Amino acid sequence: MSQSDVTSEKTIEASPQPDSKVPAYSWYALGVLVLVYVLNFIDRQILSILANDIKADLGVEDDYLGFLYGTAFAVFYALFGIPLGKLADSWKRIRLMTIGLALWSTMTALSGFAKNAGALTAARVGVGVGEATASPSAYSLISDWFPARLRATALAIYSSGLYIGGGISLLIGGLVVENWNEAYPDGGPLGLVGWQAAFLSVGIPGLLLALWVLTLREPVRGEIDGLPTPENPHPFRGFFQELFQVIPPFTLLGAFQRGLGAFAINVAGLVAFAVIAVFLTSITPGASAYLSDAVGLTAAGVPVSDQWLFLGVGYYAVFSWATALYTRDLPTFRLTWGSPAFLSVVLGYGTVAFMAYAASYWGAPYAERVLGADKTDLGWFLGAPSALAGFLGVILGGRMADYLLEKFQNGRVMVILFGLLASLPPIVVAYTTESLTVFYVASFLAQMTSASALGAAAASSQALVLPRMRGMATAIFFLSTTLIGLGIGPFLAGYVSAVSPGGLSTGMLTTLVAAPFGFVLLLAALKLVPAAGASVLERARAAGESV
Repeated sequence: MSQSDVTSEKTIEASPQPDSKVPAYSWYALGVLVLVYVLNFIDRQILSILANDIKADLGVEDDYLGFLYGTAFAVFYALFGIPLGKLADSWKRIRLMTIGLALWSTMTALSGFAKNAGALTAARVGVGVGEATASPSAYSLISDWFPARLRATALAIYSSGLYIGGGISLLIGGLVVENWNEAYPDGGPLGLVGWQAAFLSVGIPGLLLALWVLTLREPVRGEIDGLPTPENPHPFRGFFQELFQVIPPFTLLGAFQRGLGAFAINVAGLVAFAVIAVFLTSITPGASAYLSDAVGLTAAGVPVSDQWLFLGVGYYAVFSWATALYTRDLPTFRLTWGSPAFLSVVLGYGTVAFMAYAASYWGAPYAERVLGADKTDLGWFLGAPSALAGFLGVILGGRMADYLLEKFQNGRVMVILFGLLASLPPIVVAYTTESLTVFYVASFLAQMTSASALGAAAASSQALVLPRMRGMATAIFFLSTTLIGLGIGPFLAGYVSAVSPGGLSTGMLTTLVAAPFGFVLLLAALKLVPAAGASVLERARAAGESV
């Protein structure tokens, strides 16, 4: 990269001593954060190996299982990620992460006492709220522990916890369920069966890890970039303001306070999303309707109206928050929602997540149900290799992103595009083969290639905003991965599986519809990101930022 092509990665994020050695404490702290993220995804992903047991025990269908894993979690994870992202930008990030870890671990353990779908859904919502604290805090902390030249690598190492945790969850869940059910075939203490014991076994250790996290030292915000930011004297004021702008029905009051014009826009958005939710409900009847028509049975699938209601509320809340942000913090709005480069990156990666989340969740149920795999074997031959594949993919992708950034201003976007395209062939092979061995190999390759995009996408989104906006940028980044990827991908696969004779194979192949949209978005990002990265300071100042 020539001297004249200096990006904001060099302008804003440049450390006063860019080549100085990273302190050992930064690597130690990063290791602790990786453990947190490992547990985060153990608690989140263990539903995959438990899906068939929950289905049999509670009498639910694949559409509910997709809803439980995706939408019920994703909407609350995304919505609370907004005010919690703001809090991560103004309060002690270590304390915030500790509280969140204790909350989601408690709710995971409580999932083990669920006796019906409603209780399990409520616990899942609680897990989503607690986990919303993790990545906004972690991304901001990592950006203050590591200089720009190593930031994609550090974020990739942190993100490896996603894949390690997801893989380990299959091993832990399989071992706990099979051993518990063998020891207590009629139910164990408190009447708990294997899948319930599995939730308890992964939830309780999180409370101990929370005490360890609390011992970490809080870094000075922005100091490593030469832009030290003083502590906010009123850290919770912004949090409650964001909460007021994003949680319905308070969103209507928040809009009214901004004027009649803002109120009218908000109401129009509410009506529009309600109409869309009703329309989607009308064209996607529930799985129970199909099954009762086909075989004369009553199935306990999730009412599809719940899926679209949850998503409708989520999208309306995000709309309310984004329009409020325009009024209250124009610089942040301009560099995020108002930036085509930023949106093309986060939405483009959202399509990668759309397919990856579906494959990650439905892999174990598919192999067990269609290919005849045992739970324990799934832990060793799907879970453990999946953890390795994700780890290798995210680390190699992060290193490649940092390397290509030195050569090309859009080098990181190239890695995201690779992650999208390279994951398609192995997904197709995995969900069309009749060989369990081929399925394992193809799943490994799909996980590794899709994982390669994460560190690059995360670092790209952080590089397009100012240091004080990093928590909010992270929250928006995860809106895409959750409300698009997690909120729709797994449900779509489960819904199609429940209503189609092709089952999970057809359901999973349906998720590939996201790929063309991602391809177009990332092509746009290749063109837009260099100019946007080079003009971060100028655009922020033009919007009223005092830098």
